[in-house]
Amino acid sequence: MRHLLALAHVSTRDRIQLYVSTILFQWVLVLIVGWRAVARGLSIDELGLTGGWTPAILLLSIGGTGLIGVAHWRNLRRMARSNHPALERLRRLGARLFPRSTSELMFYIVLALTAGICEEFIFRGFVIAALFRAGLSTWAVVFCSSLMFGVAHLYQGKGGSAGTGILGILFAMARITYHSLLPVVAWHAALDVVAGIAGARFFVPALADSGPGAEGDGRHPNENGS
Repeated sequence: MRHLLALAHVSTRDRIQLYVSTILFQWVLVLIVGWRAVARGLSIDELGLTGGWTPAILLLSIGGTGLIGVAHWRNLRRMARSNHPALERLRRLGARLFPRSTSELMFYIVLALTAGICEEFIFRGFVIAALFRAGLSTWAVVFCSSLMFGVAHLYQGKGGSAGTGILGILFAMARITYHSLLPVVAWHAALDVVAGIAGARFFVPALADSGPGAEGDGRHPNENGS
């Protein structure tokens, strides 16, 4: 993120390469973690991969996804109109990271879905299963897995990392309560999809009217001398 923020200009090609490399990295990491989980004898039930298609789970997944998506959109819009101390950093990051064309948006959505699946399998699947195997109490498992989730998002800054850790507590409690990764995978993916679309609309001035579907070269409005 420091390298990305230091760049004067990020092109469409740069963003797509970033999305694709992150997608590949996450799936490789999941394959390694999954291999070690199987080698250690963790069952698919312990990993939260069973019991995800009951009516209650499906309702929780779909309803929660809608509520979280709407709430996240409104929160980002509110932040963009406020004097939030992190606003300038979000604008700088958004100008480089958020999708700014139709082609970029397609790759970004794949990235968001990948993050929902892969990160939830690692943090709410493997980590929670491993911590329970180690004999930790439920609250200790929730706290430790959420702390690790927050640390993994330190690239968002201290505030973003703390917020992600708090969100991880909610996700961990839902995963443990319902013994399924499906709801948290759906919620996580929805958060990331909304972040990319709303972030481009509200935090990148050049896209305020057209949204991420407008084609462009990915230039920040202040980088062309205007």
